[in-house]
Amino acid sequence: MRVTPSSKRIVYLHQYFKTPQMDGGTRSYEFARRFSAVGYDVHVVTSDTRSTAHAGHRIEIIDGVTVHWIHVAYANKMPFGRRIVAFLSFALRSAGLARRLNGDIVFATSTPLTIIIPALFATLFRKAPLLFEVRDLWPELPIAIGALRNPIAVNAARWLERVAYRTADHIIALSPGMKDGIIAAGVEPSRITVVPNCSDLELFGKEIVPPLDWVASSTGLTGRKQVVYCGALGRINGVSYIVDIAAAMAHIRDDVAFVVVGTGWECDYVRERALTLGVLGTAFILHQPIPKSDVPALLAHADIGMSVFLPVPEMEVNSANKFFDALASGTPIAINYGGWQSDLIEATSCGIVLPQTDAAGAAQRLSDLLSTPEKLAEMALNARHLAETDFSRDALAAKVIAIIDNLTSGIPNDSRPF
Repeated sequence: MRVTPSSKRIVYLHQYFKTPQMDGGTRSYEFARRFSAVGYDVHVVTSDTRSTAHAGHRIEIIDGVTVHWIHVAYANKMPFGRRIVAFLSFALRSAGLARRLNGDIVFATSTPLTIIIPALFATLFRKAPLLFEVRDLWPELPIAIGALRNPIAVNAARWLERVAYRTADHIIALSPGMKDGIIAAGVEPSRITVVPNCSDLELFGKEIVPPLDWVASSTGLTGRKQVVYCGALGRINGVSYIVDIAAAMAHIRDDVAFVVVGTGWECDYVRERALTLGVLGTAFILHQPIPKSDVPALLAHADIGMSVFLPVPEMEVNSANKFFDALASGTPIAINYGGWQSDLIEATSCGIVLPQTDAAGAAQRLSDLLSTPEKLAEMALNARHLAETDFSRDALAAKVIAIIDNLTSGIPNDSRPF
C-alpha cells in the first residue's frame, strides 16, 4: 500500500505548461494533477506566453496544482534566435522563484534544455533531488535541421546537456531511442526510465456525436473522408508534405480532405503552397489551433490521423502527442518516419507508414486504405487497444510517481521551514 506523501513539495519546471483549455500537449498538466491527487504539494513554474509583459508573474490554482505563470513572450513562429532569447529569459527569471519555493524534489522537463538552469539553482547546496525529463534530444535536433549553427551556441548547448545528465538524480526519457541517446552521452542505464507520451483514455473515452461547429460548417469537408493533422507547423514538422499529398489525392479522387489544425513557423508557407496547388479550402483545410479539450471531437470524426516530420534521422526517436491522441481516440494513424513508432505500427496494425519523399505514393496508399472500411475498422480497434494496454495516462503517471516516491523517500514530511 502506498504511503501518502503529505506536504512534500514538487517544484515542476516546464516552460510550456498547457491546460486542456489551451492548444498544445498537456502531459505536464495531466501528471501534475495526478501528483497532487496522491498527496504531493505541486508547484508548476511556467511561462505565460499570452502576455507581452516584461516583468512579474501571477499565481493560479488549477485542479489542486499551484501554477506560477511568468510573463515571457513566445511563439512557434519566432525566428530561432528570438526563441533562444525567450528560453534564456525564462530560465533566468524562473531561477529565483524555483529556489524560493524550496521543493523537496525538483522535476524539470525539457525542451528547452535551458530549463536545467533554474533546476540547478533550485537544488544548489540543498538535498532536494533533481528529476530531469528529456522530451527531445537537444542539441542534436536543432543542429540536424540547421537551426543551431553558431559554434559558441552549439558548445554551450552541449555543455548544458552534459550538466543536465550528470547532475540529475534520475532521468526520464520519452522513448527507447532517447534512452539510447542519453546512454551514449555517458549516463548509466540504471539512472534512466522510459516514460513515453501518453494516451488520455478519460479525455478521449467519451462518446462524441456532433462534430465541431467549424468542421460541420466547412464546405470543403461536406461529404468527404477526413485525414487529420493536429499539431505544430514548425520547421521540423514538414507539413507541406501533407499539402503535396492532398494535391496528389485530388488527381485520384475528390472525396478526401486533409485537415491541418495548428500554427507555427511554416504556417504561411503551407497556406501559400496549398493555394498555389489549387487545394486550399477543398482537398486541404487549414485551421487555427484549437484547445486540447476539442481534439477528441476533431478526431472522433476523422478517418485517419497523421503525424509527420522532415526526413531527419534524429526525429525517429520522438514521442509525438499526435500519435498518442490518435491511439486514444481509436483513429488509425499515418506517419512518414521510421523508428520505434513505425515499428509499433507494423507490429500492431494500428495504422500505416507512408514514404517520406513520395507524396503521390503516399496519396495512393491512403486512398487504398480509405477504400477498405473493414481494414480501417480493424486498425481503429487496434489503436484504442494499444492505448489502453501500453500508453494509459494513469498507468504511466503512476510510474513517474513511483520514481518521485523513491527519490524523496529519505526526506521527512514537513521538512521545509515554511
